Amino acid sequence: MADHYEVLGVARDASPEEIKKAYRRLARQLHPDVNPGEDASEQFKLVTHAYDVLSDPDQRQRYDLGGDSGAFGGAGAGFGGFSDIFETFFGGGGGGTRAGRPRSRRERGQDALVRVDLTLGDVVFGVHRDIEVDTAVLCETCQGSCCQPGTQPVTCDICHGSGQIQRTVRSLLGNVVTSQPCTTCQGYGTTIPYPCSTCQGQGRVRARRTVSIDIPAGVETGLRLQLPGSGEVGPAGGPNGDLYLEVTVAPHDVFSRDGDDLLATLEVSMIDAILGTSVTIDSLDGPVDLEIRQGVQAGDEVTIRGRGITPLRGEQRGDLRVAVQVVTPSHLDPKSRALVQELAKRTRPAPPHLAEFHPGLFSKLRGKFKR
Repeated sequence: MADHYEVLGVARDASPEEIKKAYRRLARQLHPDVNPGEDASEQFKLVTHAYDVLSDPDQRQRYDLGGDSGAFGGAGAGFGGFSDIFETFFGGGGGGTRAGRPRSRRERGQDALVRVDLTLGDVVFGVHRDIEVDTAVLCETCQGSCCQPGTQPVTCDICHGSGQIQRTVRSLLGNVVTSQPCTTCQGYGTTIPYPCSTCQGQGRVRARRTVSIDIPAGVETGLRLQLPGSGEVGPAGGPNGDLYLEVTVAPHDVFSRDGDDLLATLEVSMIDAILGTSVTIDSLDGPVDLEIRQGVQAGDEVTIRGRGITPLRGEQRGDLRVAVQVVTPSHLDPKSRALVQELAKRTRPAPPHLAEFHPGLFSKLRGKFKR
């Protein structure tokens, strides 16, 4: 085995600070994230192992005396005072692994959110949609293994599959053994010597896929529908996250919604309001015949049962409520004006006067005529 001092390029009497500086300089040059070559990877392992031994006073002493140097330490800063003790306890212990148990490469995928634009007609009856979603999907080349076909992960020769390395730190309380994620395998316990060329060792790729869904009747703007397991596939082929569909309902030119009911306004001429009439209107699910009674007043309501919205959790549809708006002619020719004057003489209508106040009248009228 190569001499640890020669690997780090330091003298045998080098101080802990000189050893630390040498390691950091070499690590920046040889780390797999910076230098992907195989030779660099092997050199990085040698440098890391040499530093683990020489940064620990006990292991360095045994090594200098010709003893066993195979006890692996951490790839962090060596001890050399209070700063290293604080770094050991507070600066380098993260990484998401638990003692004795390596991390799993398989993780749950993220949830995805897609907006779905609907019409009021879609809300009344429900609708089937095929939605295009751009998310992470399973890599077809490696099927989530992250490895080039025909290869597989190998046990990390630094942490021997545990995903962690241990350091012995001398403190005021004596020697303290701490665990940290292995920097060579990132805490997984294995390395991938030949990553999949399609997904770059991720086990998943981004792609556009189609999700089919039946959107139920009764949804409204802002509602989110959850599709469990239809989100992004996780790293290394981990379980899918969920897909959320956020509903947006476009305004309608004629109809508006009030709970499970539909509202509309019907303009009626003064003559039809006086005499009454029949009319056919186009509802969202076909023609509907309406009877306008004689003497109908502005703000009166005609209700057509079962022509509203099917509730989200239920089967009984709401109603279509049509508010009457009496349209008074603004211009009359002389003959028509004479006829109206004659009608006024015959019916002798009461002159305009203030009626008894009804607190709910104005809000009622606003509700009738809103769109």
